[in-house]
Amino acid sequence: MTNGNYSVEEFFLVGFPMDPSVQLLLFFLVLANYLITLSGNGVIICITLSDHRLQSPMYFFLRNFSFVEIWFTTVTVPKLLAGFLVGSHTITFVGCMAQCYFYFLLGATEFLLLGVMSFDRYQAVCNPLRYPALMTGKFCLKLVCGSWVAAFFTILGPLIMVTGLPYCNSNVINHFFCDRTPLVNLACTDTEWVENINLVLAGVLILGSLVLTVISYCLITVAVLRIPSAQGRRKAFSTCASHMMVVTIVYGSHIFMHVRTTHTYTERVDKVVALMTSVVAPSLNPFIYTLRNEKVKEALREAAQKRGLFCTKEVKETKTDFQRLVMR
Repeated sequence: MTNGNYSVEEFFLVGFPMDPSVQLLLFFLVLANYLITLSGNGVIICITLSDHRLQSPMYFFLRNFSFVEIWFTTVTVPKLLAGFLVGSHTITFVGCMAQCYFYFLLGATEFLLLGVMSFDRYQAVCNPLRYPALMTGKFCLKLVCGSWVAAFFTILGPLIMVTGLPYCNSNVINHFFCDRTPLVNLACTDTEWVENINLVLAGVLILGSLVLTVISYCLITVAVLRIPSAQGRRKAFSTCASHMMVVTIVYGSHIFMHVRTTHTYTERVDKVVALMTSVVAPSLNPFIYTLRNEKVKEALREAAQKRGLFCTKEVKETKTDFQRLVMR
């Protein structure tokens, strides 16, 4: 594909160049985390869809967040695994731009959903009597759709600008996926205006949703401290603890990666942080939300028991049929 006066057909992703035995170890570690992400978030989606006790807005937003997490890690991890296993490091220009777009689209949607989830917790704790009337199914659906639409248009403009840059310095990206900053660094033209626009949009998106989250939890804290009983305060805080843990992990890593200019870019550190956000964090979220949530744990236990009883019943029926056959 031609960009300006220069033609770039494909890019080379450096990834993590190291000893083959270490790469094989990393392959299995990344694969294990990827499978945990798929299965863990898949279980959350299934259990919140099937269990009648998990039909509140909080679990509706959690289900959508798990869906985003699955695809967010899928955008980068399969290519990383292919690089570890078979040394597949090249990616077409179109594939690179598509990977870059979907990575940031899903990441932006993730931030907005976290802001929406904090708003939901604020309404549940601070307005418990009006909560069912405020957070209706139609309103929750609008919030989720609005998050996707806002992320789509926020990310589309910067990607068009990055796609139109002339790439003539090199086609080697010192990363394991097509991240925006190393792509901009390859351009052989002044990219300061692109960097400034990207920085402003990243700041508005990430810091804006973070401000909404912080304000929501400040109001929640004030409301909870007014509860007279210690048990009531613990119960109110427990409904928000899981979300706060995820917020800390996601916002901390992404602010470090994206809310800064390319002049402060450090390749090795950014690759490690990106690996944590793309591989490790999505695999932790199912544990964070299930281990600290009694309703989800109870629903999972009942689902496992039903499955176990079903299997036990099948075994008993098979054993009885076999005994009758022997007696004949």
